[in-house]
Amino acid sequence: MDPKTADGATKSGGGESAFTVVVAAVANLGIAVAKAVAGLISGSSAMLSEAAHSVADTVTELMLLTALRRSGKPADEEHPLGYGPERYIWAMLASVATFVGGAVFSVYDGVHTLVRGEELGDPLVSYIVLGVAFLLEGYSLRTGLRQVRGEAARLGAPVGRYLRRTPDTAVKAVVMEDSAALVGLLLAAGGLLGGQLTGSGVWDGIASVLIGLLLVYVAWVLGRSNAQLLIGRPVTRAMRAGIREELLSVPHIIDVLELTTLIQGPAEILIAAKIDFRDASTAEQIEWACEEAEEQLRERYPSVRRVYLDPTPGLRQRGRGPGGAGGTGA
Repeated sequence: MDPKTADGATKSGGGESAFTVVVAAVANLGIAVAKAVAGLISGSSAMLSEAAHSVADTVTELMLLTALRRSGKPADEEHPLGYGPERYIWAMLASVATFVGGAVFSVYDGVHTLVRGEELGDPLVSYIVLGVAFLLEGYSLRTGLRQVRGEAARLGAPVGRYLRRTPDTAVKAVVMEDSAALVGLLLAAGGLLGGQLTGSGVWDGIASVLIGLLLVYVAWVLGRSNAQLLIGRPVTRAMRAGIREELLSVPHIIDVLELTTLIQGPAEILIAAKIDFRDASTAEQIEWACEEAEEQLRERYPSVRRVYLDPTPGLRQRGRGPGGAGGTGA
């Protein structure tokens, strides 16, 4: 991956991500209602599980929209580093909604059907709803994948790697949830067909449980990604090496003693470093070097938003300091 951004961080992406989430939310809201009606008519637990799946996805996307809106607020006195990480809090809540609202209900309903059985109704309406839902979910997924492919191509990264590592968890959630939705629709159709051919509700119950387990996996992957970013994830090794290279290319800087990087959002990276300057450098030269270093870093990595450099003596300079080994002492 071209290290111009951190793990797939983008320069813009906010508006595009919002559009992707809105498309997914509108599609899922309509699909949820249709699935619920079809599930009640056909008596299919898999269809009701799919309705719960779509409801959970709709709630998830509303939370993601909230995350995009709140994380875009500018820094202020109360939050001097901005609101970027807030998107990961809402995205984490969205993954919990997927688990509780979709996975738990689906597994419960499936187990209930396996234990108690169910009376199968006319599956025709369910088949029609599943077909329409597949088209709508496919369109939503296409919108998300178009954004992912565009960003991956811009960064020169494989699509799979970009999707795994991107800090834009909104579009990642949409792509994963829509992919899971398409698989869930196929499982629901398989459950209906199995019940229709055998006259047993067992197949429908199995399909419902499998849909629940699929949602458990999606919730776990999204929760883990957001947890890593909330805890604090650094930029890639390649980018850290590039940052050191840029810093060391600035006159008067002779060493980077300590480097800390933090991804605060898809287009927000913080860099803090302890820098060893030449002993003979004046205060004015050090100030100039700090400004030059920040300009170079921003030019090479557009996602860099904050740069903090701390002039720090190297080991040999510390040894020559007052009271140190080789110092004059008191």
